[in-house]
Amino acid sequence: MKNTKLFRSILFLIIFVLIGVGLAYYIFAPKQNANVTDSWKANNPASTQSVDHSLWQLVLDDYLIDDDPGGVNLFDYQGYLEDESEGVESYLQYLQSINPTKLNSAEQFAFWVNLYNALTVDVVLKDYPVNSIKEIGNSPLPTGPWNDPAITIAGQELTLNHIEHSILRPIWNDYRIHFAVNCASIGCPDLQGEAFTASNTQALLEVSASDYLNHPRGLELSDSTLTLSSIFDWYAGDFGESEAQVIETLTKHLSAENKAKLAAFDGSVEYGYDWGLNGLNE
Repeated sequence: MKNTKLFRSILFLIIFVLIGVGLAYYIFAPKQNANVTDSWKANNPASTQSVDHSLWQLVLDDYLIDDDPGGVNLFDYQGYLEDESEGVESYLQYLQSINPTKLNSAEQFAFWVNLYNALTVDVVLKDYPVNSIKEIGNSPLPTGPWNDPAITIAGQELTLNHIEHSILRPIWNDYRIHFAVNCASIGCPDLQGEAFTASNTQALLEVSASDYLNHPRGLELSDSTLTLSSIFDWYAGDFGESEAQVIETLTKHLSAENKAKLAAFDGSVEYGYDWGLNGLNE
């Protein structure tokens, strides 16, 4: 009888945990919002208007550390605050004066990527010091700031998740977007030292992909295990319809040495991610 009660208690606990995990995923997992997507699909192919990203470039020049021995680009949040810089805020104010639907597609893409990255830095700066961006946000759970209202563009209030998952991913449908947007974490693809522009986007996307996938946090091979960033698990469908197709996609961006190692690999695949803040001297 006691064993039966114990079994029922354990079973109830397992069911409760599974329901809780499922509910949390349903509430907080990034979702595409069709209404938001439709609002930003319009563009003007004939437009010659260019967006000036020089304010963001100055911030990157002054506060991005691209020579850390760990091979990860870091941001000097503390230095920015000590300098009482207003570069990020000024840049975001400037972007708010622009209606991106009036731009051509290439200008739009650079607009949204730089906006996402600058907003992410701004979010961290407002709560700094923190050990992880997941500590920030309006939710009582450590789910991060991605679903919090972040900025108003052309009269529409947007979150970081709106920009990434309801604008960039569904409109451009390019898996390399995951290498362009930075979530202020060690495990994330680098915040690049060069602002995206309409003219450099394709080259910078390739550099971003190569930098990440040829670093252990993106892809690491041991004798029996291939460890991939959890990005390729969370968003597997953006890279391929199966694990084999995902790996085939990633192989395009590997060095010749890593391609040869991967071609000879015959082991298991694991996923991992470091949510530690990409801050200098953290």
